[in-house]
Amino acid sequence: MSLLQKSTSKVSARQQIDIRGVKDGILMLSANRYRSVLQVSSVNFELKSEDEQDALIETYESFLNSVGCPLQILVRTREIDMDKYLGELDEQLTGETEAVYKMQLKNYDEFIRSLITTNKILTRHFYVIVPYTAQSKTDFGIVKEQLGSTVDIVMKGLSRLGIQSRELSSLEILDLFYSFYSPEQAKIQPLTEQALQLVHTSYIQKEQVDD
Repeated sequence: MSLLQKSTSKVSARQQIDIRGVKDGILMLSANRYRSVLQVSSVNFELKSEDEQDALIETYESFLNSVGCPLQILVRTREIDMDKYLGELDEQLTGETEAVYKMQLKNYDEFIRSLITTNKILTRHFYVIVPYTAQSKTDFGIVKEQLGSTVDIVMKGLSRLGIQSRELSSLEILDLFYSFYSPEQAKIQPLTEQALQLVHTSYIQKEQVDD
């Protein structure tokens, strides 16, 4: 099963994803498997000229050959909760004193409300998951060094494609899994930094000594 592929079987999320822990931005799985998760920007391939497209394809091919390990590409499309944004618009409208600006804000507010009654406002996020598997139980410092080297190669290769990337922190990785496996709950009750830190320190970060 793919690392972030949702299963239909009735088992817990932790059983599905088989997480041992998250430490220093590295996801630890069973069988000495480790993952780093990069959030990346996108490139609008269709808007490029034919020559630019050919150059991108050639650069992408060179990039894949330089990595030397399989990569997982994850594209997440989620509906944006507009309630907070509309609330902020209401506050601006209430506090605005200039008649012209007040009218512009009112018209914009009405436009947004009419738009979301017939359309879902979606956002897309892109991730690249970088793997590392140790042959046997290995010191975490070595794992971090080896995986970090591969991550560096991947980030430089993405940069040559015009794609910006950044490595997710431990808490951001936990939040990614939370929103993936409990999307409705995540919209109603998003995890705060304090809640994520509590999960992180209570049991997720603890390494299991048994395989």
